[in-house]
Amino acid sequence: MAAGTKEGLEFETEEIDDPSIATTPNDVEPMKRAWRNEKASPEILEFQSDLVDRIRGQIELNERNVEEFEQNGTDPLTISLYQMDLDRSQFLLRSYLRIRLYKIEKYMIYISKTTDMWNRLSEQEQKFAKRCIDDMEKHLTQSVLSRLPFGYQSMMKQSISSEEDDLVPEPQLDTFVFCKSKGSLGAFQLDESGDEIVDLVADDLYVLRYKSVKPLIENGQIDIV
Repeated sequence: MAAGTKEGLEFETEEIDDPSIATTPNDVEPMKRAWRNEKASPEILEFQSDLVDRIRGQIELNERNVEEFEQNGTDPLTISLYQMDLDRSQFLLRSYLRIRLYKIEKYMIYISKTTDMWNRLSEQEQKFAKRCIDDMEKHLTQSVLSRLPFGYQSMMKQSISSEEDDLVPEPQLDTFVFCKSKGSLGAFQLDESGDEIVDLVADDLYVLRYKSVKPLIENGQIDIV
């Protein structure tokens, strides 16, 4: 994935001038939100490239700080505060990336043939998805598909007569999710007919179909919790 940006390091550099205070990355909360949204969403979301780059920069900086403090004999409490901060950032980043890889493995074919989904992946994730598809196709062809009668040798369709790719798993967008609005959005229509309307109030918790609030999640107006 892309290298970390300089902007993501400026905040940390200013804080490190006082070695008695552990850094508090200003991107931790956005990373938490991205992680929660990705974890609870039934489909893969847009890869947060800039945020991931900044978090990686902060992790690298904190790793250097902890190493230098240990070498210089800095107070153990100060080192432990930096280490806690480092561990938190590493957990969020690793978990976020693992969740996305799990979704790619589960829905790799659906993602690859859906332009919108494909464009949500990072360059490295796209390479991973292509490799997974190639490996799975090769394995299925050698072990199963090549032994089946003509018309049943596709890994996407049950038979040649199928009109859709009925063997390709897709995310269930009708799944209900817990979500919280960042601000008061007023009356929001949940269905095309207008029969279901909910009044979205700031910080209130709702249980709604993911498909209904998907646009609000994508533009950052509500978070999944």
